[in-house]
Amino acid sequence: MITLHRRGDITLQAFEAVAWQGEAVAFAPEALQRIAAARAAFERLIDTDSTVNVYGVTSGYGARASQRLKPEERRAHAAVPNHGTAATFGESFPKRVTRGFVLARLANFIEGHAAVRPKLAEAVAGMLSTGSLPEVPAMGNSGAGEILALGHLFAALGEQVGLEEKEHLALINGSPCAAALVADSALAARRRVTIAKEIFALSAEAFKAPLEAYDAALQVLWNDPSENEALEAIRGLIAGGTPERRPYQAPVSFRIVPRILGRAIRARDAAAQAATVSLGSVTDNPVYLPPGSGGSDDARFPNGRVLSNGGYHNGMATPALDDLAASWADLCTLAERQSAKLLDGKVSLLPDYLRDSPDDPREFIPLPMVAVGLGERARHAAQRSFLPGAESGGFGQNDVGVATALAWQKETTAARALDGCLAVLGLIALEALSVTGRTAPPALRNRADFIRRHVPPIVKLRALGPDLGRLAEAITLEIYRPAG
Repeated sequence: MITLHRRGDITLQAFEAVAWQGEAVAFAPEALQRIAAARAAFERLIDTDSTVNVYGVTSGYGARASQRLKPEERRAHAAVPNHGTAATFGESFPKRVTRGFVLARLANFIEGHAAVRPKLAEAVAGMLSTGSLPEVPAMGNSGAGEILALGHLFAALGEQVGLEEKEHLALINGSPCAAALVADSALAARRRVTIAKEIFALSAEAFKAPLEAYDAALQVLWNDPSENEALEAIRGLIAGGTPERRPYQAPVSFRIVPRILGRAIRARDAAAQAATVSLGSVTDNPVYLPPGSGGSDDARFPNGRVLSNGGYHNGMATPALDDLAASWADLCTLAERQSAKLLDGKVSLLPDYLRDSPDDPREFIPLPMVAVGLGERARHAAQRSFLPGAESGGFGQNDVGVATALAWQKETTAARALDGCLAVLGLIALEALSVTGRTAPPALRNRADFIRRHVPPIVKLRALGPDLGRLAEAITLEIYRPAG
């Protein structure tokens, strides 16, 4: 059970525990007291200040924002069940992602900025204790905010609990989806980069790549922490391997691995930073500043104040996802090039029967072709995401959409393509070690055993597609499995 005291408790570590590992969430008593006090102050504000303008509370929604509601109209307006934003359809987000949406939603509640009742806040947190959550379609989420996805997630709960002023908007406004999506990819990137380090090190060992391309002296020369991490990883993973190396430099695809892995490490860290900031951000619109919250002048605003704002547009999540996708695409290119070079005896100096021989049951020529196809898939997915236009060229106020859900889908597509390319390269590298009578260096033996568990020894000619499919799927499952 994760206990939330402040929004700073909604960390990437907490996200992993709740979204990926299934931990439940509860508010600390002081958090519930703060939520209740903020709700009471908000009610005083809208009941006593006839001039206050709170979008969706003292006014209508959207094009009706200029329409002023009387107190009795206000309450009736809030109580109407609204399933209208649940308009998307098709394939759903994974359950770990929808759990992340719910957790990130709580950041607006915990310090009173959503002005909801404790009853509703606890009901939302309670969704994480149930065995299932509503299906949230992943396709078509491109409105001016996240109301399409959040409408699916919270419509039934709102009807069950019963909603009062502002609470409908507090459920569907803001950007919890963006926070959860970049957090999900950031966690996956940690493990994906680790596996990529191992597979590229295994390939370098199979190729007998000269160690000078990974020398510690380069760390001082390059002066980049991310590339230093990659250099240290490759050296450590190859340590104890073949002492006799290639007598001259390896192709570019082997020598630039620390640079391109360094780029992926930077993208990994940027995604983690974007997730850390986003998970703890208050993004409600309109957002309530309770008395004493630090954002309200208590002398001028004794009952707090309300700000209309653009918190539902997360400006850092989409670029972070795009950078991850581009990094995966570049690593696909390296994996495909290295796969081909390992199979070319004139380049690799390895036995030619690794490539094509009637005397050997291995048939590897098609494998780099597969990697090319996967790399093209990654490159097509890794196109920069821009702000989309909103519906009908800008219906009412909603004239700019959000791109985070699409960016997450593209990043996930590129990532899965990389998993496939790593499976291809890993198998070829392991077979190269096998036919030359070598074993993997100590730090890579677990990865070599992992590959062999999913691709049995090749003792007769067979289609390798099913083997590679199992291996690629096993890599993906390793990345997304709950820790522990």
